[in-house]
Amino acid sequence: MSADQRGYSPHDITSRRFWGQTFDAREQTFAALRATDGLTWHEPFPSLFPMEEPGFWALTRRADIVHASLHPELFSSAQGIALDPMPADIQRIATFFLMMDPPQHTVYRRLISSAFTPRNVAQIDEQVRKNAATVVDDLVGAGEVDFVAACSARLPMMTISEMLGVPNSDREAVAKAAEKLFSMSDDEYATIEERAEATVNEMFLLAGTGIELAKFRRRHPGDDLMTSIVNAEVDGHRLTDEEVGAFLVLLASAGNDTTKQTTSHAMLALAANPDQRAWLMADFDGRIGPAVEEFIRWSTPVLQFARFVAHDTELAGQQLNAGDKVGLFYCSANRDAAAFDRPDAFDLQRSPNPHLGFGGGGPHFCLGNQLARTELRNLFRELLFRVDVELGEPDYLLSSFVHGIKRLPAFVR
Repeated sequence: MSADQRGYSPHDITSRRFWGQTFDAREQTFAALRATDGLTWHEPFPSLFPMEEPGFWALTRRADIVHASLHPELFSSAQGIALDPMPADIQRIATFFLMMDPPQHTVYRRLISSAFTPRNVAQIDEQVRKNAATVVDDLVGAGEVDFVAACSARLPMMTISEMLGVPNSDREAVAKAAEKLFSMSDDEYATIEERAEATVNEMFLLAGTGIELAKFRRRHPGDDLMTSIVNAEVDGHRLTDEEVGAFLVLLASAGNDTTKQTTSHAMLALAANPDQRAWLMADFDGRIGPAVEEFIRWSTPVLQFARFVAHDTELAGQQLNAGDKVGLFYCSANRDAAAFDRPDAFDLQRSPNPHLGFGGGGPHFCLGNQLARTELRNLFRELLFRVDVELGEPDYLLSSFVHGIKRLPAFVR
């Protein structure tokens, strides 16, 4: 049965009311969708732009999301990856090679990957270790703080700024633009009337910063990642300044916000599960590896992405037509009882842990997954052994895309 022949699912997963609920309340709806045969067809998300779409198919089971992720020839990224209707040319400013399919995507991913030489990776790892210590140095005995601003948000932005050589004078503006870009759905950051324009403005600020950095490094090469990026070459192809700008938008938003949100959620989970915390601290170096995987599964910082069906196909017994939109709900996949034992439990010893916190595999598996793991390992080593943090009630971001915490009051000794 095609999309236009069937009615919308009675389960609402698109309204602001739905996304204003807690993660656990939303999970009850996703559990009902996972238990439904085939796929479910849903009303389109509200849009900031004058666009209309008929709706989308929801992929809520882990197996279905993995299938779509591994078959870009059937489930394409080229027409857009935003579940809320947004013009493709606007999306391209912020998504760079996320909105490409192989073979084009393969070239760009190889270009970016080639810049991460062993030397650059070692340099970044050392920066992360030092920066994690600096962040916690400033927390020791700090008393009352907002844990998000004082800790979670600092390490990833410091790391990205140093990696790309963002001048100190620009770092605050870059951090603010990245935060706003992922927070537009929340009334605190922009009114409905302002959202579309503000989204575009933040993208252009970040892209412009990247373009200037690329131009500077072409004229003044240094021993850093940005120099490696502007000099990278694959099959005779090099990145233009505009493409480097687009990469900065992606890195400043995706590379920053994901680790930031995982840090806040993991701290809350450790506070709520003192037995898990004690288990981790009893052999931190031996246990932080699996613990970080559970931090990421539990947090699922990116809730969903979209794809468009490229050719008529079938998934979970459901006929899909070329042009149909599908939503990949990672937040649902990471609580799928078919893939996880006791998925609602925070279990640092979980093994195996086939979470989709970095996507469902395939060509778009998160390029920054090792950097995120490095940041979390180093930051939690400092946090758990050097400070005593008492957490208050989190203030959650209203978003269908980011599992965000805006503020987290804390008292640090």
